[in-house]
Amino acid sequence: MIHRTEHIEIVQALGQSEAFLTFEERLSRVAPVERPVLILGERGTGKELAAKRLHYLSKRWEEPFVALNCAALTPTLIESELFGHEPGAFTGATMRRKGRFEAADGGTLFLDELGHIPLEVQEKILRAVEYGSFERVGGSEAVRVDVRIVGATNADLLALSEAGRFMRDLLDRLSFEVLHLPPLRERTEDIPLLAGHFAARMAVELGREEAPEFSEAVLAELEAHPWRGNVRELKNVIERAVYQAESRLIEQVVFDPFVSPYVLPERPPVRSASAAGGGEESVRHFEEAVAEFELGLIRRALRQARFSQRRAASLLGLTYHQFRGLYRKYAEQIEKAE
Repeated sequence: MIHRTEHIEIVQALGQSEAFLTFEERLSRVAPVERPVLILGERGTGKELAAKRLHYLSKRWEEPFVALNCAALTPTLIESELFGHEPGAFTGATMRRKGRFEAADGGTLFLDELGHIPLEVQEKILRAVEYGSFERVGGSEAVRVDVRIVGATNADLLALSEAGRFMRDLLDRLSFEVLHLPPLRERTEDIPLLAGHFAARMAVELGREEAPEFSEAVLAELEAHPWRGNVRELKNVIERAVYQAESRLIEQVVFDPFVSPYVLPERPPVRSASAAGGGEESVRHFEEAVAEFELGLIRRALRQARFSQRRAASLLGLTYHQFRGLYRKYAEQIEKAE
């Protein structure tokens, strides 16, 4: 049996910055209060993690925590997903199905991206919040539940309300407390702590005995990065760095895995012999140009690194295995040059 403290540790928040500690203090204060809460924050800031922490700090911690990403469903499916349906309610509904409200009875219902909920479903949610009852889709029997709602979004709900796309009454009812989860760029002091946490977990997953460490240069890079994807982006970057690292010390990170290290510089096209007399210019074969460029990079890196392949790999921003693959590809030309 898992104890309450273990539940809380599972969703332990990590941070020591003033902005994050203020958020945590407000969350802890409202957690025992049986009222709806809104968590506002950019994508990747950890809104669902915060909602789980709020749940396990509340009086409902032994009851279900049920989550629904409203952006992942079409408008026609959201009502059935939330409230369930009766047999024959629509084509394919052959039996009664309970929705998320019933699944969360006695506990907490987390509605992520609630700005995507259609107006007609918003009205039904408002009634469920106000009176604790609703009707399944296609049904007429009132279903009573005791559910605490925690909503989250990165949308401007006030603007949506003014535009007539979100019910003001529901917004007022859900915002007993509004918690603003700070983006990672406003809590840069927390980056080393979070990075160390994600690195240690990834090392365990990879079966490594020692927890990784970061060079000062890497830590400086991490703190200077804009982190548009926030904590989720940081987690991906750190896990990738641990996976690619050749030693315990992480000396490089890749922020964008889609950027290739083999980028050709712009150069004028080479004129062929036939073109020298005034004909059309001929561009060299692509693979030939790439091979020449890669070989030149490897040779220069090796000379600068005094022919240490690990050092040459680091100079090129490659892992040792990546460099070894390129070296084997051009080994004959490299050895001739030497």
